[in-house]
Amino acid sequence: MGARKLNPLIVALDVATGDQALDLVKRINAPDMFVKVGMQLFYAEGPELVQKLRERGINVFVDLKLHDIPNTVKGAAQSLAKLGVSMLTVHCAGGRAMLEAVQEGVEAGSSAAERPLIVGVTQLTSTSEQILNEEIGIPGTVEKAVLHYAILAQSSGMDGVVCAAKEVPLIKSTCGTSFITVTPGIRPFGCDNHDQARVATPRDALRIGSDFLVVGRAIIQAEDPVAAYHNIIKEMNEVN
Repeated sequence: MGARKLNPLIVALDVATGDQALDLVKRINAPDMFVKVGMQLFYAEGPELVQKLRERGINVFVDLKLHDIPNTVKGAAQSLAKLGVSMLTVHCAGGRAMLEAVQEGVEAGSSAAERPLIVGVTQLTSTSEQILNEEIGIPGTVEKAVLHYAILAQSSGMDGVVCAAKEVPLIKSTCGTSFITVTPGIRPFGCDNHDQARVATPRDALRIGSDFLVVGRAIIQAEDPVAAYHNIIKEMNEVN
């Protein structure tokens, strides 16, 4: 599956129920809609919701950040690939054997034409340098840690990584422009940063090379989610 076939705006369906998610998708009604189903929604509704979204022609990014022993992760990746998802995540911190096992699982669960993109989680956008150093126990800057994981992900066969927008240029310059960057922490101008430590506007993220922008609360908690979605699309289309 090529990245250019997918909408670069991913709507994070960070809601409590499948009914809420399906209602939001129906209201926005975009022909090429790409949504993220994360832990809260997947654990509440399971694979059935992914199937319902796929039946409606919606591309789905399942963001479960797989992280376990290689054999367990391989099985999980195979199950997700069978659902026809377009993208899934795995923690780079699990190491090379685990990352390679994800690839094996995806290949076993999907055809070449339907293979989901596999992206590695580097450091969460809620992670500051203080948290990285003092709580996680990794010395140095967040950027250094992110780049280390990006290089590991690429050498292990991943399609790209999840990272903050400001880390995109460093990753692209090191791993090449075809290595995909998925950027959460996207906030249109004037929106609250909430619990995100490393954020960017849609315009800025695209200008520095982000391939996919993940937007949740700025759309789903907006007074008018439909208008919020289309305003972000308009802002993205203005970037040359």
